[in-house]
Amino acid sequence: MGTEQSRSVGRPRGFDTDEALERAMLVFWEHGYEGASLATLTEAMGISTTSMYAAFGDKEELFRKALGRYSEGPSAYLDRALGEPTALGVATAILTGAIRTTTSPARPQGCMGVQSALAAGDSGQTVRDLLTSWRNNGCSRLHRRFQQAVDDGDLPPQADAALLARYVTTLAFGIAVQAASGVSREELQAMADAALRNWPLC
Repeated sequence: MGTEQSRSVGRPRGFDTDEALERAMLVFWEHGYEGASLATLTEAMGISTTSMYAAFGDKEELFRKALGRYSEGPSAYLDRALGEPTALGVATAILTGAIRTTTSPARPQGCMGVQSALAAGDSGQTVRDLLTSWRNNGCSRLHRRFQQAVDDGDLPPQADAALLARYVTTLAFGIAVQAASGVSREELQAMADAALRNWPLC
């Protein structure tokens, strides 16, 4: 009986770590890393601070796990886009996915990976570095995909795969910032369409 009682301390009955992490992700997405207080996080997650530390670690570790969930959920459009058969299809799918994710009425506006640590102070340096690495990783993956397109003849031989990757990721991150500022989905889509009109084709 003592063991069962100790397991329940600080953890409400029916505690669902998956659901709690989803709620934490939404809090970080909406408020940023420093703007998300422990009180706000635990209230949204429906657990005590003790349970949060036991299940997820400290706030920084919770953020890492929430970012992983964001990558596998709302931001998973990148993985799907990289599987498109043409480079133009990849770029189109990324921008479409960014617009859909950052303007969804059911979720916070903008991108968790772009805005979460923009205003972080010295205490948030580790998180800023984490997000820089997260963004750069996406760009590197896109660079490799576009280089493959050059090698396969889908892009012209003179196409700069690294520059194209940076161009598309910059557009996607810009979309996120504009979406967080209230720019409509229709406006963002028109911008994305205009940006891809001069896409290099063989």
